[in-house]
Amino acid sequence: MGDAHDATGAAAGANAAVSVADFEWLAAERLEAGVHGYFAGGAGDEVTLRENVAAYQRRRLRPRVAVDVSQVTTDVEPLGARMAGTSAAGGAAAGRPGASPAVSPILVAPVAFQRLVDPEGEIGMAAAAAEQGSIMCLSTLATTRPSRLAEAVPEGRRWFQLYCFRDLAVTRALLDEAVAAGFEAVVVTVDAPRAGRRERDLRTGFEIPPDLGVPSLESAFAAAGGLSIQEVFAQVDPSLDWDDLAELCDTCELPVLIKGVLRGDDAARAAQCGAAGVIVSNHGGRQLDRVPASLDVLAEARQAVGPELPLLVDGGIRRGTDVAIALALGANAVLVGRPVLWGLAAHGRAGAARVLQLLREEFELSLALLGCRSPADLEPAHVADPAQAYIRA
Repeated sequence: MGDAHDATGAAAGANAAVSVADFEWLAAERLEAGVHGYFAGGAGDEVTLRENVAAYQRRRLRPRVAVDVSQVTTDVEPLGARMAGTSAAGGAAAGRPGASPAVSPILVAPVAFQRLVDPEGEIGMAAAAAEQGSIMCLSTLATTRPSRLAEAVPEGRRWFQLYCFRDLAVTRALLDEAVAAGFEAVVVTVDAPRAGRRERDLRTGFEIPPDLGVPSLESAFAAAGGLSIQEVFAQVDPSLDWDDLAELCDTCELPVLIKGVLRGDDAARAAQCGAAGVIVSNHGGRQLDRVPASLDVLAEARQAVGPELPLLVDGGIRRGTDVAIALALGANAVLVGRPVLWGLAAHGRAGAARVLQLLREEFELSLALLGCRSPADLEPAHVADPAQAYIRA
């Protein structure tokens, strides 16, 4: 009875929130200062952290009118083929060949150590994603193993985020477990050969509690007492290069997306080395400060890879209108990290599900008001940059 009561209360509290900002405020109130700073903070002066959000706020939308929008869909195909989400009955589809329910364009980005904010951690997040027809990307630094996540939320669709380690056997073991557990893609993070300087953590003295753990890595590194963030990044291979990535794309049993790209020429090289997709990302402003906002690189990356390669973006998305802007400027889908984490911190899996629901509902409304029946109707002409004239010759 207690669990049912708690779930009912969480759902009621989550449904009372009307925006992502509501969950951000709730999370800030509920989380201990060090934990909140770990997730909320960025590198250095946090210029890029702020720019990620500001880049969307600078853009203006340009609707087309007198368009029949009596039927609007938010369906997307992130990797170029229909990917199943939730059924009309609200349950999750099998996510296997033949299934065809809608997939949200709003995917759950990889976020480490989710049990810091909620006892269920990644399992609650995966359940929320499955409920909302989304795809969850599980972090290498998760507090839940890939196999355990698959057992707990078998109906969920999932990708696996991978750091490449100095010990190739560790990297291989992670990939093998993801494949065996039914993960559908691998997201290789390439912008973190070393951890960025995150000064909020230095000020609070925050450290990952030793009993929290990274179960996928502890046995490999013989660290039964837990691994610190510094210890994990000390094992990341700083010599990773394009030849290594090409080999990984060629040998991996799953599609490989390359995450952490901020230049058009790097996006083109990712395509050339066989990547199934590119994720434009600055690691949520947590690695190198003063790099561009992800959104500001998106059009350059799309031009570099051409119209066919799947291109995703993360960083700074707080509204459904932001999703519309990203897709208009060339993204196939977006990933959100902090917003769903704030939902998880505020009201557990119900809170994370509510954040995904809000963003998708806002995006559906944005499509209708822009004169678009589906994401495929979005194009650059729907977005204006205030640095340019609204009326072009």
